[in-house]
Amino acid sequence: MIPQVKERRGSLFVFSAPSGTGKTTLAKRLCDEIEGLAHSVSYTTRPPREGEIEGVHYHFTNITDFKDMIEQGDFIEWAIVHNNYYGTSRQKIEERLQKGLDTILDIDTQGAAEIKRLLPHSVLIFIMPPSMEELKRRLYNRGTDSEDTIKNRLLRAESEIRQCVHYDYIVVNDDFEQALKDLKCIIRAERRRTARVLGSLEMMSLSH
Repeated sequence: MIPQVKERRGSLFVFSAPSGTGKTTLAKRLCDEIEGLAHSVSYTTRPPREGEIEGVHYHFTNITDFKDMIEQGDFIEWAIVHNNYYGTSRQKIEERLQKGLDTILDIDTQGAAEIKRLLPHSVLIFIMPPSMEELKRRLYNRGTDSEDTIKNRLLRAESEIRQCVHYDYIVVNDDFEQALKDLKCIIRAERRRTARVLGSLEMMSLSH
């Protein structure tokens, strides 16, 4: 018997990290450099930051429309983070996975737990800052948040970091390029897992 490749279902990689750790930048670089990998775009009610593009960084919407989508069951997960709503489209995720596209979803720890409950084969990766002091420096240098917002983000970061024990992998983003290499290794290794490979193969007899 030799294996014959058939169309496979895509894998879902879930990234979580405290704000300012760099998970979104890492996710976008990975999608640029790894074939067959796509970045899922979440919905949010927060206003766009300078340079953010609708449909690229987020789908920006208002609270009324977001709540309507919740009522209609459009989100596979949603959460309130820093007084803003964030959610992941159920339909868009399913379409990507059915097409065989491996997909990165960057969401908070609450959403990640819900995704893991609904999709047990998803791969959870926590992006860790090198230290709280470095995270604080990055948030201030970003220049997009008020003093109070940064303090709230740092408080939330401590809570989020405690949740890292529930993740499949932890990658420390101290050096960006090294963190990128580590994530590439994880994604490539996951693609070669026996269960994933056999799931995309059919056994074909050598006999005629």
